[in-house]
Amino acid sequence: MDKTTNDFHRLVVDNVPLIDVRAPVEFAAGAFPTAVNLPLMNDEERRLVGIRYKEQGPAAAVALGHELVCGAVKEQRVAAWKRFLDEHPAARIYCFRGGLRSQLSQEWAEAATRREILRLEGGYKAFRNYLIDRLDPGTLNSVPLVLGGRTGAGKTRLLQRLGNAIDLEALAHHRGSSFGRFLQPQPTQIAFENALAWALIRHEAAGHALAVVEDEGRHIGRRYIPTALMEHFAQADVVLLETPLPERVRITFAEYVTSAQARFCAAFGPAGPERWLADLQESVARIRKRLGGERFKRVNQLLLAAHQRQRETGDPAAHR
Repeated sequence: MDKTTNDFHRLVVDNVPLIDVRAPVEFAAGAFPTAVNLPLMNDEERRLVGIRYKEQGPAAAVALGHELVCGAVKEQRVAAWKRFLDEHPAARIYCFRGGLRSQLSQEWAEAATRREILRLEGGYKAFRNYLIDRLDPGTLNSVPLVLGGRTGAGKTRLLQRLGNAIDLEALAHHRGSSFGRFLQPQPTQIAFENALAWALIRHEAAGHALAVVEDEGRHIGRRYIPTALMEHFAQADVVLLETPLPERVRITFAEYVTSAQARFCAAFGPAGPERWLADLQESVARIRKRLGGERFKRVNQLLLAAHQRQRETGDPAAHR
């Protein structure tokens, strides 16, 4: 019996855990939000098998694969699958096209767990195509509503309180401005599109009449919203969030100074404050032309003075 599933909608709605048995280099190029990479072959093994396939054909390639993944290597990889499947019994397995790699992984995983494990029919490619299709605005039933406002107005905070919002910046790992980089890198464009489609499907499944999104340009950092979807959002009504300047300063200070410094210190230890300063200076440099020479110089002076004061007194208030 062919133990596969192609109910991709249910995989998304239920946030089903997935085991991606592709090589790490394939996973890094783009994966699904609930997937963990537990490869059948590492990058070098995959490379060698690919060469053997080109030179001697599929049978020789399969033979080499079994030669490379055997003994202790096989035991370690099967044990990793078993640990994950014991923790996530509903997990599914996939490779790129749902072929030999996932079939073999499925067979070994079933032997280890002594129960049936399903693999994705058509593998990563089929699931990816399904998600791409769901980025078509024609598949959406909800009406978009765009939330606009100036920097520090609290748009993201409001979005996070709404049950019918889609947080594009969170999906892109970027705040959408010159100062918007997160400590963790942005996902690849492919992974961003997968996550965006995932969010849209779950939003539709929840039955929301409105889909609230923040007012963004097409690009969020180095990632971009697909053209048809961007045009769909651009036609929406806009709600403008107006916030008094003192409150905007308070929100910006909390996000870009105190919270940001805490994140840098957690990541880099004692070097955190200086790494934070360098990151902020890079952000200011990115808008140098917009600021103009004199204003750019003044902002840098104020930034360095505030940082020096904080270093001497422990008080970050000058950054306001």
